[in-house]
Amino acid sequence: MLFDWRGTLVDDPPDEWWVREALLRAGREAGDDRVAELTAALRRAAELPDVVRGQAGCDCSATAHRAWSLGYFALAGLDSELALALYELDLDPASHPFYADVAPVLAELRARGCRVAVVSDIHFDLRPEFAAAGIEEVVDAFVLSFEHGVQKPDRRVFEIALDALGAGAADALMVGDRASRDGAATAVGIATWLLPEGDFTDKPRGLDRVLALVH
Repeated sequence: MLFDWRGTLVDDPPDEWWVREALLRAGREAGDDRVAELTAALRRAAELPDVVRGQAGCDCSATAHRAWSLGYFALAGLDSELALALYELDLDPASHPFYADVAPVLAELRARGCRVAVVSDIHFDLRPEFAAAGIEEVVDAFVLSFEHGVQKPDRRVFEIALDALGAGAADALMVGDRASRDGAATAVGIATWLLPEGDFTDKPRGLDRVLALVH
């Protein structure tokens, strides 16, 4: 079993939440108008050619991700203090709580003899967050892009995960939420199940459906 992280195992709050929290942590006014203004600016900047090009490799190292993110925020008009507050917000485990059904589903997969890998495009170590949630022991491998210098949709990410689990592609299932990245597992021969978008904050993500696919 290969699981994506953000949006699959942990909640990914809306853009407005990130902006509001960053403003508050920077000691700024965080009214609805200001939040809407900055959110719109970030969305416009996200479509700039330099930002789009940089995203393709930004998670290949922690240094690359920081440089890309702060550059992107600057293009959106954020000053350095606010940009740093927004960037560091993602390093706080409180910013991405686990969905309610993650722990029981992973525990049941372990009980059924399944090996599990977390496969994520990420710029920091996720292991402490799993350990703090008491579920590190039900994950056999963490395949984190910044540790391998490669990120989805590059097929090598999934090949690394298969090697880590000692599994063949035909015996694996990838579970994610983005066809453009997680769906690339099909190029390696891995069956892939994509979760629908929606607001699952403090709710089960629907991961129990995975159990119906596991014998």
